[in-house]
Amino acid sequence: MTIKYKKFENLYQDSVSLMQISARLNKMSGIDEASVAMGTEANLARMTDAGFGSYIIAKPNDLVVAVKGDQAACQEAIEIAFEALTAKPDAVNDSQQFSQPLTSFALGLTQHPDANLAMISVPGEYAAAEAIKALNLGLNVMMFSDNVSVVDERTIKQLAQQKELMVMGPDCGTAIINGIPLGFANVVRRGAIGVVAASGTGLQEATCRIHQRGEGVSQALGTGGHDLHQDVGGISMLHGLQALADDEATKVIVLISKPPAKAIAEQILATAAQVNKPVVVHFLGAADSSMALDGVYAAHSLAHSAEVAVAVLNQQAIPAVQTQPKDDSVLTKLSTKLLPSQRYIRGVFAGGTFCFEAQIIASQYGINGYSNTPTQGNSQLDDVWTSQQHTIVDLGDDAFTQGRPHPMIDPTLRNQRILQDAQDPGTAVILFDVVLGYGASEAPLTELLDVIDTVRSKTATAPLFIAHVCGTELDPQSRDLTRDALSEAGVLIADSNADAAHLAAKFTSQLC
Repeated sequence: MTIKYKKFENLYQDSVSLMQISARLNKMSGIDEASVAMGTEANLARMTDAGFGSYIIAKPNDLVVAVKGDQAACQEAIEIAFEALTAKPDAVNDSQQFSQPLTSFALGLTQHPDANLAMISVPGEYAAAEAIKALNLGLNVMMFSDNVSVVDERTIKQLAQQKELMVMGPDCGTAIINGIPLGFANVVRRGAIGVVAASGTGLQEATCRIHQRGEGVSQALGTGGHDLHQDVGGISMLHGLQALADDEATKVIVLISKPPAKAIAEQILATAAQVNKPVVVHFLGAADSSMALDGVYAAHSLAHSAEVAVAVLNQQAIPAVQTQPKDDSVLTKLSTKLLPSQRYIRGVFAGGTFCFEAQIIASQYGINGYSNTPTQGNSQLDDVWTSQQHTIVDLGDDAFTQGRPHPMIDPTLRNQRILQDAQDPGTAVILFDVVLGYGASEAPLTELLDVIDTVRSKTATAPLFIAHVCGTELDPQSRDLTRDALSEAGVLIADSNADAAHLAAKFTSQLC
């Protein structure tokens, strides 16, 4: 096996672009593994851990391409990466004036004085300084960067609070601002419902569900996953809540988060009760009694938060809480086709909040097991690469993405895990998500359908496949076409992640 690397000095590119190039190289015939990343100390350490060797020398501003596999394939991969990284934009018309390269926020504001938002996607150790620069220039901030310390996050957000600006992030992967999807986001119609979420896929699920219910989104603001921790204080969610309360186009507000710190939750709920608009709140796993405030509506799943918001907007009855699968008529018949040894759920998720929600719902059926990101009542996997009993994994977690593209960008790791779990004689059901939209894989089913076909052709008693497709018919990949293709492959399609989890848990509980 050959290992090659190439260093591009002082060449910065954002992490999404690098993950897309990395995904492209990893799909090449003859390439065992590829990594494209900035030459930070952390990234170089990950390359060493991934088997690329410890001899790569680079500075944080250098870009490194490392590949291993067949010699000819490695050389070709380096050349393809070189072309992708050094390609010049389309030539401008002669009539257009020369534009100075934008190497700072200050230069950007000189050319675009009306701009009020800065997007930051640099290695985490540099992101805080860039955010402070942007805030001091009067810019709101969206921080795609992760690995920013909680101390730095609080400092950044306290500065934003002083300047009456908002910081979305760190580790904010999704937002929709004035109808423009940012990061991993979906194409949804404009409308009167605003969303603030401390969860990327949670925000995607809510906005897509609003669209599917015939309404639209005014603004969708991410806060980053640590915003509601005690040490940060929910600063961004409180700012986003007030911003939507002041926005004339927003008539109903939705707040979404994994379980926040108790004091922070109480502060947010008290603020929500004081705004002049109805507020729908879904803190995953929280008790309804904690939200018994005037003007505040409790939701019981990510999808339900959107359904409640649509009902409130249209002055309709609040939809009932789902405690069972919406359509389980097919489950009993399917269960008779399995062997007695097939007893376990194997959940394979690209969305971290989808994984979290699925665990919570499974526990309502008395199903507790293992995860790399376990909720209350579940246990930490002994080995994140191997399932044991009931297992629901988040493949977007750092344990899986170090040196690799996120599974929403490159679903190869998801497909491999589905194949591995589907061939396990103890697996009764494979539960998975397919997340569409900008930033996600342009062809999310290409290899997945082959995996499902392989399992069905080589396994006499194949497990039941249950999937949820997060997206809309307007997304580049089309939710409708994706669902149709999965259905034709024999996958049971649910309307939401919660529906899928209920189906999987009910099916499995009948086998125990």
